[in-house]
Amino acid sequence: MTKVYPKVARVSEPSERQKESTDGNHSAAAVVLTVWKKSLLPNCNGFTVFNSQGSLLFRVDNYIARNKDEILLMDGAGRPLLTIRHKRLSFGENWLVYEGEASGKPLFTAKKHVNILNKRCLTQLLRCEDGHKKKEVAYEVEGSYSQRCCAVFDNKRRKVAEIKKKEAVAGGVAFGADIFRLIVRPDMDTTLAMAFVILLDQMFGS
Repeated sequence: MTKVYPKVARVSEPSERQKESTDGNHSAAAVVLTVWKKSLLPNCNGFTVFNSQGSLLFRVDNYIARNKDEILLMDGAGRPLLTIRHKRLSFGENWLVYEGEASGKPLFTAKKHVNILNKRCLTQLLRCEDGHKKKEVAYEVEGSYSQRCCAVFDNKRRKVAEIKKKEAVAGGVAFGADIFRLIVRPDMDTTLAMAFVILLDQMFGS
């Protein structure tokens, strides 16, 4: 059986910091993580995320009987980083992103994007503002989550993160859709990039 993160020579597997092309003209160092759509705890659904050294970086452990409208992103030691909540009684699929386990003002709001004129857009993250200011679009995700081929753009249309299929180890069995790569550019926080994965899985996962 192919290991999720084998500590052996890999084929076309980037290091944690490597030269990844951000557009057709230049490249920049990027953090490359391995995402496994599986909790390490029994009777749980979630994610397990490793860095290039094979160390546990993030985890999501949702008990099956627990309220599925709230998801907690933790670091490898189990400390809470972000809480993602489904906004009930709203038109369409809306989600709120909070810092830690706080339940006060959210950092971002996200909505599943449905537009026949722009089928590539999957969702937008809007920055929550005080007062009655119009919410600013901070990030937009395009591509196909089911194919594990997505790109995250900031409000200046710079590519700041990507989701890609993970290549198989030489001589091993090919990885399926539950194991993939999350590539994070220097201008994007890795914790927030992982929040995109959780949101996309809630909106477009099987």
